[in-house]
Amino acid sequence: MGTPEAAADELERSVGELRLRGALVNGTSNGRFLDHPSFGPVLARAEALDVPIYVHPSLPPRSVLDAYYDDLPGATSFLLAGPGFGWHAETALHVLRLVVAGVFERHPGLKIIVGHMGEGLATMIDRFDEVFGGFAAHNLTAGIGETIRSRVWVTTSGFFSAIPFQAALAAFGVDRLLFSVDYPFSSNRRGTDFLRSLPLADHEKKKIAHENADGLLRLSHPAARS
Repeated sequence: MGTPEAAADELERSVGELRLRGALVNGTSNGRFLDHPSFGPVLARAEALDVPIYVHPSLPPRSVLDAYYDDLPGATSFLLAGPGFGWHAETALHVLRLVVAGVFERHPGLKIIVGHMGEGLATMIDRFDEVFGGFAAHNLTAGIGETIRSRVWVTTSGFFSAIPFQAALAAFGVDRLLFSVDYPFSSNRRGTDFLRSLPLADHEKKKIAHENADGLLRLSHPAARS
């Protein structure tokens, strides 16, 4: 991502030659979010190839770490800045910046995946529309909530409890949820047990388990071809 034109070419090579189904971007790149104009070539190439970009959490920049998470005992600073809170807040901010900066207006086919039951977006999505309202309208052809719902897919990675799942389901709908475990940081058994326990119809569980991913990533399976 340090050289976006080369990154775009590598994405095309990876999709065309290696049959990868998208790209993963690990937080900010050189302190810049994906809405920065320099990353336009990568976003445009992902859109042209019709593959999603997974925005994965990463630690915030040093200045944010020092201001928000420093001077806490033991490993608390790292945990708060990372998997305890900071990862999720920064990834949600990343998505929100893409929306309000008009990235999805410039790249109407761009698809984004985020993990961890939506990185907190599900509980805030209506709030975005309430607060921004017409303020963002000059930049957008749709509301912030509608844009997020139509461009973002959400995985279950590492979140195996009812409350965040119900929030993600209510905010995004069953067609936008993708099963993920987050191995080796989370237990495969715990993830699959959670999927089986969901109070959903079998056809809805199948969507989350693989059918939504099959469609988004254009996957085919031997059984389906035979």
